[in-house]
Amino acid sequence: MTLDSGATAWILASTCLVMLMTPGVGLFYGGLVRRKNVIAMVALAFLSYALVSVQWVFCGYSIAFGSDIGGFIGGPDYIGLSGVGMEASALPIPDILFAAFQLVFAALTLAILTSGVAERIRLSAFVVFGLLWTTLVYDPLAHWAWGGGWAASLGALDFAGGTVVHISSGFGALAIALVIGKRMGFGENSIEPHNIPMTLLGAALLWFGWFGFNAGSAIAADGLASNALMVTNTAAAAGALTWLLASSIRGKPSSVGMVSGAIAGLVGITPAAGFVDVPSSLVIGGVAGLICYGALLWRLKKGFDESLDAWAIHGVGGLWGAIATGIFASVGKTGLLAGNAYQFGINTIDALIAVGYAFVVTYILAMIIDRTIGLRVSEDEEYVGLDISQHGERARS
Repeated sequence: MTLDSGATAWILASTCLVMLMTPGVGLFYGGLVRRKNVIAMVALAFLSYALVSVQWVFCGYSIAFGSDIGGFIGGPDYIGLSGVGMEASALPIPDILFAAFQLVFAALTLAILTSGVAERIRLSAFVVFGLLWTTLVYDPLAHWAWGGGWAASLGALDFAGGTVVHISSGFGALAIALVIGKRMGFGENSIEPHNIPMTLLGAALLWFGWFGFNAGSAIAADGLASNALMVTNTAAAAGALTWLLASSIRGKPSSVGMVSGAIAGLVGITPAAGFVDVPSSLVIGGVAGLICYGALLWRLKKGFDESLDAWAIHGVGGLWGAIATGIFASVGKTGLLAGNAYQFGINTIDALIAVGYAFVVTYILAMIIDRTIGLRVSEDEEYVGLDISQHGERARS
């Protein structure tokens, strides 16, 4: 295929936009933890980016996008990015740019998962877990959806990562949270966010970066990318408003709730962004805000310390988005409302398999690491905070 300079420029920009989402997650989470853990929380996002950047070059890209092996993983074609050059082949952009674009998705996914271990994970354990999780969970899921795996071959639709990014990170966060256990004092003492403006800034970076995340997945600077950008923004706004409304009924409408609703809307529209129109995005985003808020309330009622709600927002939102894609698809593909029951069925099956795979494999990995090197810091280290115990640093404000 001939290289297209406009598409190349757009994917270069989109790659940078998505990269910015990883520190955005760090700031979003960092504002929600206690001050004694803010450095550690933000650092986990940067560490996720560094770990996956190396893993992706070494083997991750090949596992995700190498020649298909049994519909499950890719072959060793691109180990060390062998054969991934500066020319265009299957897409109108350089192969190495496509690899870079996919890299930032993988790094962001691991950063989202850190919600489940906030304020209590050992740094060394996270390094081991992060490398194994990306290799054994994220990369196969990426191959299923985008690398020629079984889900793609059966026609499942995932435009920008509902199953690959959000279901994997959200249900993975729940699994590792169950293994590592609750924070000291959870459910007994008040654990309040230390810096809500930091969280709002992180949310703003996420919303901004999501335009590259979804519109960039068109791999062209064209009408499809433009539609993806508009439906992304619309769903985010709808999610923010419905979460705000629902929380207002229960009490005072919080700013954190509003931006959480926006992220829920962004998550919900992610798998559908290239397949639905603007009116559908209003429904998808609005429903995402409501069901993700409901999932958060259910988690609190059950006493699960999935600390920063990656499961409620990304996991449940990603599950809804994948199913909604099968319902509302009308751009290039048709869904249930257009008479295509098969699309609804295969998207639902794909999403549920992704849920089961991400949760079970993450749980097993976490258990193995916990029983060998140990996932969690000591009680004394948790008491003084991870900023001091893991990094020897202290936030001053």
